[in-house]
Amino acid sequence: MLIRIRSKDGNFRFDLAPTADISELVAKILETTNNADLTTLAISNRPRGNETLVSTIKGSLQALGLSHGDLVFVSYKTLEDSAPKATPLAESSQTAQASGAVAKRPWELVQEDPVDTYWRSKDGKIPRGRDARFCKHGATGMCEYCMPLEPYDAAYHAEHNIKHLSFHAYLRKLTPTVSAATSSTALLPPLSQLSYVVKVPCPSGGHPPWPASICTACQPSAITLQSQPFRMVDHLEIASTDIIDRFLHAWRLTGTQRFGWLIGHYEPYEEVPMGVKAVVEAIHEPPQEGELDGVTLGLPWEDEPRIKDLARSAATPLQVVGYIFTDLEPEEENRALTKYKRHPQSFYLSSLEAVFAAHVQNTNPTPSKSSTTGLFGSRLVTAVLTGTADGGIDVSAYQVSEQACAMVEADMIEASVDPGIVRVKEEDRGEDSARYVPDVFFRYKNEYGLDVQKSAKPCFPVEYLLVNVSNGFPQNPSPAFRSAAFAIENRPGLEDQSIERVLRQLAELHAPDIPECSQGGDQRQRAALASWLSDWHLIAFLGMSQLVSPDDMKVFIRTATSPDLDDPTVLDALIRTDGWQTLMTFTRETTPARPATSAPSGSTHTPMDEDIPPEVFDQIARDSAGQGDGFASAGANERVCPHCTFVNTHGGSDCEICGLPLQG
Repeated sequence: MLIRIRSKDGNFRFDLAPTADISELVAKILETTNNADLTTLAISNRPRGNETLVSTIKGSLQALGLSHGDLVFVSYKTLEDSAPKATPLAESSQTAQASGAVAKRPWELVQEDPVDTYWRSKDGKIPRGRDARFCKHGATGMCEYCMPLEPYDAAYHAEHNIKHLSFHAYLRKLTPTVSAATSSTALLPPLSQLSYVVKVPCPSGGHPPWPASICTACQPSAITLQSQPFRMVDHLEIASTDIIDRFLHAWRLTGTQRFGWLIGHYEPYEEVPMGVKAVVEAIHEPPQEGELDGVTLGLPWEDEPRIKDLARSAATPLQVVGYIFTDLEPEEENRALTKYKRHPQSFYLSSLEAVFAAHVQNTNPTPSKSSTTGLFGSRLVTAVLTGTADGGIDVSAYQVSEQACAMVEADMIEASVDPGIVRVKEEDRGEDSARYVPDVFFRYKNEYGLDVQKSAKPCFPVEYLLVNVSNGFPQNPSPAFRSAAFAIENRPGLEDQSIERVLRQLAELHAPDIPECSQGGDQRQRAALASWLSDWHLIAFLGMSQLVSPDDMKVFIRTATSPDLDDPTVLDALIRTDGWQTLMTFTRETTPARPATSAPSGSTHTPMDEDIPPEVFDQIARDSAGQGDGFASAGANERVCPHCTFVNTHGGSDCEICGLPLQG
């Protein structure tokens, strides 16, 4: 049932069950108060008089005579006003109770992403220079023609072709300017998550719960689909082109589609007022079965907790910021070109992909102090690698709206045969899967330019659920991971990860011979080892090799993602770990002995490679370790790996380090 509250903080409404205890109502009242003294909190059925202390009331709301729609008047004193009258014991009790009241406010316990903390510390104003035509003041003055604009200014967004407000600009539009006289009501979070699910039990308490019965108090309102005015992420940035190239390598070799989770972090995006961008540092590919026209995978994937924990331990903490998949098909006449499948006359995201995106966003909400539940929306981005009009390959990025997420959560929509159409499900009153579907409408302009409202049943265009996200690559790349040469996970038969390959590469890099920086050593070898180690796929594989402990893995990934990777001392903490020493022990045991250059004294045995000059072995060792200027070049009979620059001088079509096809 609905209980209305009126106090000096404002008017409030709470949905409570008739059988709810009075303590539940008191807890909700405390959420609206400002430092209330619980010993003075009283309620009444009149604006003046008949006040009763809540500490003396017990029982359910129904037993106390409260019914649906009743108005309750609340009065209290603040702790500062009543503190001199309180004994030390009562004071400590009040403090504990006040702490409990604060703990019941979910938005105050939220730990937001650093990018949210950054924008909350800024005013977000858009600066403007002095207008020579209209400004009549001096250089230090300001007028309406040159004063900064609000981050949600409509004219600025229209001029710069910005379709959606950024999330924090949208919050500034909803939140009034805070002042000393601002009431606690205005300071309450302005956002609440959309929900199209029937309220069970009904707040009125006047009928059996759904699906037996339903009323206006528990049923969701009619839905009008409309373009979302804001977006949670404004830009998707891929830190390096190598990330996409390595992801596409599987499709180029097999022709089957691939799926991967985007590992990265969020940063301020200055191209949009108070904008946020998702920076992708790696793509992790879960177990999957690629097909010519799609991908089959399971959710949640088994390795998800380990991967997320590993990403959080990076030098700059990383997280899953989205996912990417390929939708590529070669042209029939020219196999070197790709088909142009996603365009205005076709679709951008199919209805099946939009429903999947809503599922993923629902399971990855964003912590926010601006929501009454402490959670609002999601920043996970959907990225698609698809063909372009000129036969190339490009990235497109999207999110689905909050309406789409709420409709999927209420099991109201599903994919249709036509990829550009979403189907609205029929109502179901079954005991096992009760589904209530309210009226759904969408608006569009007809052939006469008139705004028309149309029922979305049984279907509507998928574009009403999409939010566009721009994307691109940085002008000056500075990726967290320097290498992408190691074999990628979950590509059986195409790229196989093995500890033997890791040990062989460590031996080729002379890793067992590299000491801590204070003990000297070849700095070029240290640099080559640091660059090789800075590979997401390598670090993720070592974490499941059972040779490195979880604590040591945190040191491994902090070293691999260190911004000071060129510092000679960056490897010292890694070398001191037990996990590294274990790897070095196995490397020494599995490394074959270097061929002898001459026979031992007094021996009658002649080695097979006695006639090979030692300079040849030295040259092979230098090329394997990546010494010199860092770029390998092929001779007449040599082949070069395009990814790790390893030079193969003794035959073979695949690189001995990363396993990729050689060139030359």
